[in-house]
Amino acid sequence: MSEAAVKTRHPKGLWVLFGTEMWERFNFYGMRAILTLFLVNSLMMKEEDASLIYGGFLGLCYLTPMLGGFVADRFFGNRNCILLGGLMMAIGQFLLFASASVFGTNISLATTLMWSALGIIIFGNGFFKPNISSMVGSLYPKQEKSKLDTAFTIFYMGINLGAFLGQLICPIVGDVKDDAGIRDIHAFKWGFLAASIAMLIGTAVFYVLKNKYVVTPDGKPLGGLPSKNDASDFEEGESQKAVFSQKALIIAGIMFLTLGAIIHFVFDQNLIYTLIYSSGLTLAGLIVSDTSLTKIERDRIFVIYIVAFFIIFFWAAFEQAGSSLTFIADNQTDRNFFGWNMPPSMVQIFNGLFVVAFAIPFSMLWDYLRSKDREPISPMKQAFGLALIALSYFIIAHNVKDLGNSGLLAIKWLILLYLIQTAAELCLSPIGLSLVGKLSPKRFSSLLYGVFFLSNASGYALAGTLGSIMPATGDKFIKAKELGIDLQGILDKTVTPTAEQLKLLATNQISDHNPVFAGFEIHNLFEFFMVFVILTGLAAIILFALTPFLKKMMHGIR
Repeated sequence: MSEAAVKTRHPKGLWVLFGTEMWERFNFYGMRAILTLFLVNSLMMKEEDASLIYGGFLGLCYLTPMLGGFVADRFFGNRNCILLGGLMMAIGQFLLFASASVFGTNISLATTLMWSALGIIIFGNGFFKPNISSMVGSLYPKQEKSKLDTAFTIFYMGINLGAFLGQLICPIVGDVKDDAGIRDIHAFKWGFLAASIAMLIGTAVFYVLKNKYVVTPDGKPLGGLPSKNDASDFEEGESQKAVFSQKALIIAGIMFLTLGAIIHFVFDQNLIYTLIYSSGLTLAGLIVSDTSLTKIERDRIFVIYIVAFFIIFFWAAFEQAGSSLTFIADNQTDRNFFGWNMPPSMVQIFNGLFVVAFAIPFSMLWDYLRSKDREPISPMKQAFGLALIALSYFIIAHNVKDLGNSGLLAIKWLILLYLIQTAAELCLSPIGLSLVGKLSPKRFSSLLYGVFFLSNASGYALAGTLGSIMPATGDKFIKAKELGIDLQGILDKTVTPTAEQLKLLATNQISDHNPVFAGFEIHNLFEFFMVFVILTGLAAIILFALTPFLKKMMHGIR
């Protein structure tokens, strides 16, 4: 084999981490596909409340990587945290299985089990997520860091292969409707059980293969206890330990409390969202206060922060897949797919399918452009991603504009939306993971991945807020008509509902008013989707404009 061929090969450890992450994403995305439907149909929650819980849950899942990264960097090491996190997530999914098994006889116990399950999954994900991403970047020698965009795109294909399998299998066994369209609300448990089994498989794969393949280029085990770090693993002159003064820690504590009070009382955010936003800002400030940081290291960290801010808007739009887009697929979409009526929770499967199909072509594109010295820098790629997701919502907004209260959206438009959003995701998410790997000082590697995932957390929290402003879909108007209520008249304020009508609407989980966002009343789905067009479109334009400045702050790293 030629020397050039050897250089293009990726280490076998990448494929071990690929497989581990694949099963973990099967577990996570499979559960995510059916979670809101379970909350609404089995635990009898309103769609608005389910969206807020969904956003808060996802946000906390990407808040706890901050804790997991800190524990790994200072105490347990990457390997032990991955194993601990995997087992916790498997237990959490099994508790969801238990919740979905008992709700028919004891809804109070089922709700308690659900909250316990989500809490365990949140902390399990926190231990797992930053540490496996951190290890990908450590597989490569210093002179091959330019290959990280390609490596993370391949790794990201594993993420989405797992997502595809989870979104295929969990809805097939867990989101079941009969020929008359009546949902079997007792079937959700099998979807959660499948997710639990997948997580156990992923943890076992990592445990068995980690010592043989997950090693440095010199053959030393990766991700061991921090106390056994080798000085040769660090750049020449690079500090091996973070230095936080007592003054910096006190200021960080005051900042956390002050920001929390402002976000909660001034911006009227709930406690979970307050925790996510204030923690992210505080940790970001604490890291750059480290006295061991050089100017170049600090500049590069600021690039991570700036990019992470814009990623918030991407995930706020992208993560409508599990809430508002699932409700629209359930209530106002013709899901006939070549003669088969696809389960609503499975429509989002196209995202994972398209990532698996296009991840390798995208990695080849970056390799080709790099060989021609025309590869865009990472922030430019991410600006492209934001522009594409704005385009996807612009198209869907115009296709729901004339649906009215009874029209059905053709499934092809949701498929097109997921196709465009997949291209956006491949320009943004694996590139962001790679960017953190390139720019992070090694002593902050896992912790900065935790900070980066806080942008996901903030995006998911915002996604929950935005998902909750979705206006009534066609099924709500049909149900109101069956109850003898003019819902459109009530929403337009031309009809005053009686107390009994208001009670009937509440019982059937139908809101008697249009949602409001930033002072604007959202009357229909067109206005709802245009919110995402404006947010992501503006973010793309601003990030494009900032790219020349970010390039300078990256000090030669692309």
